[in-house]
Amino acid sequence: MDAGTADVATLEVPPSTGGTPLLDVDVRFVVSAPAAGGWHELQVEIDGAMQWSRRAPTQCPGQSDSLDYHCRVECPAGKGLRVRGRTKVGGGSRRVQLTIEVTQAA
Repeated sequence: MDAGTADVATLEVPPSTGGTPLLDVDVRFVVSAPAAGGWHELQVEIDGAMQWSRRAPTQCPGQSDSLDYHCRVECPAGKGLRVRGRTKVGGGSRRVQLTIEVTQAA
C-alpha cells in the first residue's frame, strides 16, 4: 500500500484460509529535508497495539530521509491483520511517501 503524503495509512490483510502463515511487515516513511532543524516520526500499530515508535532529526538538508520498521508476525488461520502507520513532521520536514507492505515470510 502506498499512501503517498498522507499522515496515516492502514492496511487490512484478509484472513488466511490454511495453516498459520508467518508474515513480514514493512513500514517505510520518507520525508524531504529542505533545511536543517526538522524532525519526523513514525508509529506502527498491529491490530490496534503499538509495536514501535521513533522520532528522529531529519538529516541531509536538501535531500530525503526515512524511518523504516520491519517485523515478522504469526497470523493464525481465519484471522486477518491490520497494520497502521501514523506519522508526524516538524521544523520544515515534509512528507514524501508512507508505504506498508505485508508479504508471506519465506
